[in-house]
Amino acid sequence: MNTHLKGLIITALGVLFVVPDSLFVRLIDGDAASIAFWRGITAGSVILTGVLLFQGQRGIREVVKTGKHGLLYAFLIAITAPGFVFAVSLTSVANVVFILASMPVFAAIFSRIFLGEAISKRMVLTMAGVFAGLGVIAWGSGETHGAHWHGDLIALGVSASFAGAMTTARQLRAVSMIPAIPLAFLGASLAIWPVAQPMAVWQANWPLILAHGAFISVSTCLLTLGPRYLASAEVALLILLESVLAPLLVWAVVGEDPGRWAIVGGVVVIGALFASNLWALRHNRRLRNRPQPRTGPPV
Repeated sequence: MNTHLKGLIITALGVLFVVPDSLFVRLIDGDAASIAFWRGITAGSVILTGVLLFQGQRGIREVVKTGKHGLLYAFLIAITAPGFVFAVSLTSVANVVFILASMPVFAAIFSRIFLGEAISKRMVLTMAGVFAGLGVIAWGSGETHGAHWHGDLIALGVSASFAGAMTTARQLRAVSMIPAIPLAFLGASLAIWPVAQPMAVWQANWPLILAHGAFISVSTCLLTLGPRYLASAEVALLILLESVLAPLLVWAVVGEDPGRWAIVGGVVVIGALFASNLWALRHNRRLRNRPQPRTGPPV
């Protein structure tokens, strides 16, 4: 198996393991704070155990040495952990995953603001399509059962926080930020502990809670490893599968109708991102396959 195929398989499996995330939130009988608490505790503990087994304390020490940038990265990841659960609890799953798909757009904006990177014409067109789709989703939130703009706003904040974490990580390329993820998960759980009722939810739902944590742990590890062997456009295309499959899974299992506005807006968002990433992938392949000029001495 070549490295490219290995990257495709690992990344695709990572996406498939993250697809049931929102379904677990729907199936676990409890308040959003308690579900978020256990999601962070279980997933964070498993990932931290893996980090200590494979990297020891060295990985954590290197993250600590990154100072304020590492702290910002951990803080942004910590926001996303309970934020996702609260978003799913307050609006439809379809709205949440379609809004989260806008993350590359926020990443491009933050890269322009904080890293001084230019925004290409392709990305400008992508932004226009994504924001148009988000507008459609927001318009329909008042008419779709189970959807509400409160949850939509939280999902938008989660998307921006993920994008901010990605931008921060790019400033720390020399250091693996993987050890910061479980610390962020655990820290977020401890922060919301005072407003949660973890033991009551655990007693009634412990098999689902453990399964939820296991799925998040596996997906986090796979989505950390797989993209190392793929172009960023390929990774983005594979991750779009989660935005398509998650609402379908929830619809099939618990009968949650995403609503026509979410479907229309989601198609616009996913379509814009799919076309953008497909163009980028083909463009990069053409550049790689272009014959290189001879650099030897003249004959």
